[in-house]
Amino acid sequence: MLGQQLVIVGDAHLGACPKDVEEAFLDFLSTAHQQGDCLLLNGDIFDFWMGWKRVIPRHQIRTIAALAEVARRMPTVMTGGNHDRWGGTFWDEELHIRFEPLQLTFDVGTRRALAIHGDGITERSAWARVMFHITRQPLAIWTFKKMHPDFAFRIVDRMVSNWGSEHVDPSVFDRASERQQAWAERELRRDGGLGYVIMGHTHRARTAEVAPGRWYVNPGAWLDGLRYGVVTARGPELKAFR
Repeated sequence: MLGQQLVIVGDAHLGACPKDVEEAFLDFLSTAHQQGDCLLLNGDIFDFWMGWKRVIPRHQIRTIAALAEVARRMPTVMTGGNHDRWGGTFWDEELHIRFEPLQLTFDVGTRRALAIHGDGITERSAWARVMFHITRQPLAIWTFKKMHPDFAFRIVDRMVSNWGSEHVDPSVFDRASERQQAWAERELRRDGGLGYVIMGHTHRARTAEVAPGRWYVNPGAWLDGLRYGVVTARGPELKAFR
């Protein structure tokens, strides 16, 4: 069992978010143990992360140090998102944070939880489906790891500027959120042992009790309003920091 009261945060996009959002995230990590006894980092914590063998991106060193301190205080697990699922063995071996690139399951209290970022599940965009497929290929991951990190980050910065989502009609994300919730509800009905399906990616905060004590949870995006969630014995709570 991971713990009794789970704190959930995701979609911070550190490295691309405003400086005050990153500073607030560091403050949040320093107080997370006051809100629960375990932590889930549910994808896209970083706007780009690659688990090179001997290199750590210098602009994320403060966050990594903060996560190391959190992991010493409370059990911490992490799923990858479409921006940062290439963590390799770094999180497990160096910080003792259990990391899975696609999804993971664990127990919270008496319930089993499925945590998954959510990209590649209900995508309607052909580009998103193609990128989801490409970025999971061993050859693509190997190629990026062989690049000099400075060059790799330049490529990513160019891709984000060309294919970023900041100008997308918000209704696109609203519809994606509805499809995501429908997918989660089907999983909860299919697997009677699941107590929670926890997702992110759409930046839309939602909860839904599909059956007594069995919930779909999306805490929303830290990037948009410093949003996070807490799962207690009473059910999930959606919150905003500060």
